Amino acid sequence: MRAWAVMRCAPIDEGPLALVDRAVPTPAPDEVRVRVAVCGVCRTDLHLAEGDVPPRRRGVVPGHEIVGMIDAVGARVSRRHIGERVGVGWLRSVCGSCRYCAAGHHNLCASPSFTGWDADGGFAEYAVVPEDATYLLPDGFDDTIAAPLLCAGIIGYRALRRAEVPPGGRLGIYGFGASAHLTAQVALHEGAVVHVLTRSEEARRHALSLGASSAGGAFDTPPEPLDSAILFAPAGSLVPAALAALDRGGTLALAGIHLTDVPPLHYQEHLFYEKQLRSVTANTWRDGEELLALAAAIPLRVDTVPFAFEEADRALRALAHDEITGAAVLRLR
Repeated sequence: MRAWAVMRCAPIDEGPLALVDRAVPTPAPDEVRVRVAVCGVCRTDLHLAEGDVPPRRRGVVPGHEIVGMIDAVGARVSRRHIGERVGVGWLRSVCGSCRYCAAGHHNLCASPSFTGWDADGGFAEYAVVPEDATYLLPDGFDDTIAAPLLCAGIIGYRALRRAEVPPGGRLGIYGFGASAHLTAQVALHEGAVVHVLTRSEEARRHALSLGASSAGGAFDTPPEPLDSAILFAPAGSLVPAALAALDRGGTLALAGIHLTDVPPLHYQEHLFYEKQLRSVTANTWRDGEELLALAAAIPLRVDTVPFAFEEADRALRALAHDEITGAAVLRLR
């Protein structure tokens, strides 16, 4: 089968991905094999290729927003069946025995593994994943629309919950790409007032078209104090600005797996009055189930930019240079 592999870490313009031939994988007893139809292109894939999130092994295949059809199952698989359309996200497996797993906090598992980082992902014609890591997808979303929900949607949903937006609250969103454009719609559906702050003029227009009350530059002051904020842009320099924009008792959630260094914070300006600063680490499978149900009920508008499978490196370059409005997806079938 054809697959894109990270053979070395380098700036994306230097071509760290290579198109390679691999044997079609065989599922282990608790795994299913997915014939990949579409795989979303996530900023984490870019961080992986460039080394900000170092690959766990040389030659790993990125991609963790997988949509496809099950075409083989392992001997112990009981809940999934050949012919089912499923989605696969970032969280691949957990130990099931640590205190975090026991409490249902699978995103904090002491020994997790992740799709497209520890094990090969969906930038390939086939992928094998544990049965527990698959989601049945809403019928109302075709493959291309469903793919970005599996990470951009799920992580944005968890970040929204971590931001603790009060009923009718004022939410600031910093950065407006694949995840943010989905999260904004969930927040609006739940009654929040949304203010978007991002460097891209096209992204600001996109935000307003989805119902944001305002859209300004990344370091601008929003038109009113914020109850909550989510930082999607991987820029630590925005943390002080977002904290300063919070009202008393406000919460800032950092949604990314990678963030550049945060500059010094000044206690009185940035943290006093019981402001909270929270990170977001992966997701639970329950987050995924809740987001997919919400996506179908709202329904979410998922704006995608399709690329042919052979253009995976070009898709990542476009993402790196802020040329994507919405979510990039690779189409294999």
